[in-house]
Amino acid sequence: MKVRVIKRRAKSLYTRSGIPGVEWAVNQYAGCAFACEYCYAKFLTRWKDHGRWGSWIEVKTNAPDLARKHVSGSVVMSTVSDPYQPIEAELKLTRNVLRYMDKRNELSVLTKSPLVTRDIDLFKEFRTIEVGLTINGFRGREKRLFEPLTPVHEARVNALKELHEAGLKTYVFVSPIIPEITDVSAIVEETRGFADYYFFEVLNLRASGREFQELLRDEYPESYAVLIEEDAFEEFLWRLKKEIKALGVKAEGIETHRRGWEFVGLESPGWR
Repeated sequence: MKVRVIKRRAKSLYTRSGIPGVEWAVNQYAGCAFACEYCYAKFLTRWKDHGRWGSWIEVKTNAPDLARKHVSGSVVMSTVSDPYQPIEAELKLTRNVLRYMDKRNELSVLTKSPLVTRDIDLFKEFRTIEVGLTINGFRGREKRLFEPLTPVHEARVNALKELHEAGLKTYVFVSPIIPEITDVSAIVEETRGFADYYFFEVLNLRASGREFQELLRDEYPESYAVLIEEDAFEEFLWRLKKEIKALGVKAEGIETHRRGWEFVGLESPGWR
């Protein structure tokens, strides 16, 4: 897929985040060439008339200058893009944002790309930082259908290991968890030696859009049924919570979206 690059100047880089527990979001790019079919961020196409999700990227050319600001509270990079999507290898926009960012900021970086290891030297300049890899274990047919343009599973795991061995705090964002498809235990067992903690998220089916919903319904009807039927979904969550607790890793809970954003704590009293 040919990706259209749209360069613009932004008024600000730090925006208040609507994600619970996150004060600020930094998105030097908007849009993402990884073009994951299930991505919730495709909502941007509602008011950015650039074309199909994944076919365009907005580049905030003055982002490094705007990054100098000191903000109080947690900062996440990024929420509507991947900071290490393919164009970053050429533009080095993320690297320059990191270079000029106030190192007192509490930064959390999340990506699917092994390119993240390029910036280990800059990560080490921050007082408080953590770097995470989104790992879902998709291979073969599932990867071709769900996220054909993303780095392969093994590359993400190797990047996580390299970050950990460099002395950085690391985490694994296990997402999206799709019933009957995502093997949570296998992901944890493969990465537990170099992840400080885990965060788990069940697929946001509503935000994935009509095309992905139809794909999942037609190709994986059992998975789809679990996500839309209340009793089946509650049973799935109960089993998932039990599985995660048995793994004995540091994790606060499970993010779900069936009735809007919900966070299910692993120690939630009275939950099943």
